[in-house]
Order: sequence, then C-alpha cells, then structure tokens
Amino acid sequence: MTRFLRVITALFPFAVLWWLLADGDKGSWMIGIPAVLAASWAASALGGGVRRNISLRGLLRFVSLFLWESLRGGLDVAGRTLAPRVRIDPGFTVYRTHLKNPGARLLLANSMCLLPGTLAADLHNDQIEVHMLDAAIDPQTELGRLERAVAKIYREDDTPQRDSDQ
Repeated sequence: MTRFLRVITALFPFAVLWWLLADGDKGSWMIGIPAVLAASWAASALGGGVRRNISLRGLLRFVSLFLWESLRGGLDVAGRTLAPRVRIDPGFTVYRTHLKNPGARLLLANSMCLLPGTLAADLHNDQIEVHMLDAAIDPQTELGRLERAVAKIYREDDTPQRDSDQ
C-alpha cells in the first residue's frame, strides 16, 4: 500500500475521533482539519509499511478485559485512598515480559495502570518496572493475565504461562 493510500485510509478514523473529542462542534474543524491531516500522515509514516497482524477476536477480548479492569482498578484505588485510614504501602517490582513485538510491549506497559494499584514506571527491552500502591501484593499473576491478553491481539500466543498462573 502506498503512503498516500495509508494516509487516506487513516483520515476517517482520525476525523471521527476529532469529531467526538470536539463534541461535534463545526467551528473546531479550523484546527481539526490540520490536526487530522497531521495525525494521518504521522500514522502512515510511523507505520513503516509493515503489515500489522492484529487479531480482531483478541482485540475484542482485550476491550472487555480493559473495561472490567478499569472499573475494578478504579474502585480499588478509591477504596484504598478514601478510607479513613489510607491503606497504601508503595513500592516497585520488575516484570519481565515475553512479548516480542515492541508495540505489544508498549500496550502492555500502558495497560498496567488498569490493574488495581499498578502503574508501569519504566520500560526497557523486556523489563517493565512496575510501581505498586501496596508492595505486599504480588502482581505477577494479574500482569501475566494481562500480558496473555495483549499477546492474543498481536498473535503471540506462545507467551508462556507463569508458574503462579497455572
């Protein structure tokens, strides 16, 4: 696919996103048109012409996990921080991912904030430094579940189960 065709293909989703963000305001298109064009060009340039092998089924499953974990994580953090006695004991741990695709690793790191009390603080190769609200809790099982969900999006189904997952 030529770069021009990739830009044209990206225009519609970015235009819809702009329309949603601007709440349908017609006057916003004075800024929106250049923004949509720039985003479409950047998406095609950064794509590098590499064919993405994304699983729609994996993506749909991830969205349901994303919604559930967003709710669960929000309730957990609210409960910990709004209680009469704040229940936090912050700390860090390192999570080693088996994902090979850099985009999959980035999605995993960015999605960690969904899980109750976790946040990716740094990503370097296959190591993700995870900040936790409660250092006494071992997040490895939940992070492994999240990693497998991301792996299914990118068709990296050979991501191993961890001992704590079995």
